[in-house]
Amino acid sequence: MNEHAGRGWPTWARPGVWVPPLVAFAVLAGAWQLYAVHNPTVIPKIQQVVSQLVDRPYFFFRNALTTIQEAVVGAAFGMGMAFLLAVLMSFVRIVERAVLPLAVILNVTPVIAVAPALVVAFGFGMTPKYVITAVVVFFPFLINALIGLRSIDPLSLDVLTTLHASRTEVLWRLRLPSSLPFLFAAARICMPLSVIGAVVAEFVAAGRTNGLGTLIVTAASLGDLKTIYAAVAVLAVTGIVFFLVVVILQAKLLTWHSSAATAANA
Repeated sequence: MNEHAGRGWPTWARPGVWVPPLVAFAVLAGAWQLYAVHNPTVIPKIQQVVSQLVDRPYFFFRNALTTIQEAVVGAAFGMGMAFLLAVLMSFVRIVERAVLPLAVILNVTPVIAVAPALVVAFGFGMTPKYVITAVVVFFPFLINALIGLRSIDPLSLDVLTTLHASRTEVLWRLRLPSSLPFLFAAARICMPLSVIGAVVAEFVAAGRTNGLGTLIVTAASLGDLKTIYAAVAVLAVTGIVFFLVVVILQAKLLTWHSSAATAANA
């Protein structure tokens, strides 16, 4: 094969990009189907899952919108708070020493254990679901943001110091641009993770009848495997879309940084 073939194609259109995952999905689908044929009470056949999605598209779309809302709002709140705290910690070391152990404790505490308390505190509406999702994404974004804000060029910092730049100017002109690749890397982790947080919140924080997590719980109580796996498929697609949105934004906004090329080829 001509080694120059496909050099002019977009990255996503090159066979070396889409053939490996296509083969992997084909192998997985074949193994799934083979197992489902012999174990129909464990997992449904692929066509049964697809049939659920095709026959009731609006039903799954409506539930997906609720979960997406919880994921996006919760992630925005959690990542926003984590970034503001990381900025403070990057300037004041004593804040890091005081707060970071508490953040670690929050991270290792099973969120499913504190969810009932959040429901008692915030009621049965959307607020506890936002909080649970925010807690899930808070720690990984905090750590990445803190590392990014401190990954600055010492020589550049010396220049700004010589020019008597204020802390705000150092943050805006040096620390924030240097941290952007780290922030996008954190977002690539946290946005799909927010979907998990939203679903966990729906599992344990009752009060709404909509949401893919609620749908899974209801279907499980009825032994409806087709609906369960159809909801899981929608969740998987949602997580992939979140990831791709962050990758595209990184490639568009960080054209000046080498991480943009890496993200585009991810």
